[in-house]
Amino acid sequence: MQVRFDDSRSVADAGLILAGTSAERLGLERLINRWVDLGRRRGAFRPGRKVMTLVNAILAGADSIEDCDLLRSGSTGKVLGHRVMAPSTLGTFLRAFTFGHVRQLDRVLGEALARAWRAGAGPGSARLVIDVDSFVGEVHGRLKQGAAYGYTKVLGYHPLLASRAETGEVLHVRNRKGSANTQRGLIRFTQELIARVRRAGAGAEILLRADSGFWNAKLFAWLRCEGVAYSIGVKLHKHVREAIEAIGQDAWAPLADYPDTGEAQIAETTLGSERLIVRRVRTFEAQGELYPDWRYFAFATNRAEAIELVEAEHRDHAVVEIHISDLKDGALATSPRATSAPTPPGA
Repeated sequence: MQVRFDDSRSVADAGLILAGTSAERLGLERLINRWVDLGRRRGAFRPGRKVMTLVNAILAGADSIEDCDLLRSGSTGKVLGHRVMAPSTLGTFLRAFTFGHVRQLDRVLGEALARAWRAGAGPGSARLVIDVDSFVGEVHGRLKQGAAYGYTKVLGYHPLLASRAETGEVLHVRNRKGSANTQRGLIRFTQELIARVRRAGAGAEILLRADSGFWNAKLFAWLRCEGVAYSIGVKLHKHVREAIEAIGQDAWAPLADYPDTGEAQIAETTLGSERLIVRRVRTFEAQGELYPDWRYFAFATNRAEAIELVEAEHRDHAVVEIHISDLKDGALATSPRATSAPTPPGA
């Protein structure tokens, strides 16, 4: 038995019409054509249609450059708003890229964000909450440029990511080699991030949250100078522990929303010129006997609101892990990893 389906009117991934319509209204192809310049390199002509082909192919589930050909099936190309380019053309285009060209695309991302926010997707006059974190992206081969072993002993990359807490949208991202320290490039990354969201229209309060890997006095000073609110974790070094131990027992207040399996209390003090908020936790379960004493978690902040509000909102920083997971399952699903063999369109 032979099965053949050749209806040229069919659209295999009709949902792409949403992405295609959004891209057309934001003028992304024209924007890429104007700002991405490969000079005299092969594949330099009309980069917009090539980038949009890659983006739409990834949205449709393409795992390799050859898979981008799925956009040429049936009438799929008619709902995209751009000409679909052949996989061989896309390969030539991607091989022409240098770090400078990646930065050109980064500029495109910033302008695309601004256009989307002006169209109604932005925070408007509301507060903008940004979560910054790093993560390890495992890769397939040791010869992959930038792949290295870091603190997790996993071969991969160690990117920086900033996401919008309310929506999960990626506001800024910077790839780094796998052995990069958590704070490598942090201040420059943050400066670009704050400038980007302000250009995009974030005119109200900005709150930046991060864990203790981003504890940096120079970063704190810059954020204060820029009028950015922050709550950033603090490592329990000796002088931090001494400051916590100096807190009187009557200063600790219970956390009402903590699970019944344990007990949590909060208090505050100062660490130099910084407001230091501390949460201490102990569990009532059998395994809790392994940790009979309190465990402490501290963060520094320049916020002046009530401790209960500031502490609760800092804990909400954990949502960034969901954003990272979504990114790995979405746009970064095509990045080279230990379980992948073909060259992905985003490599």
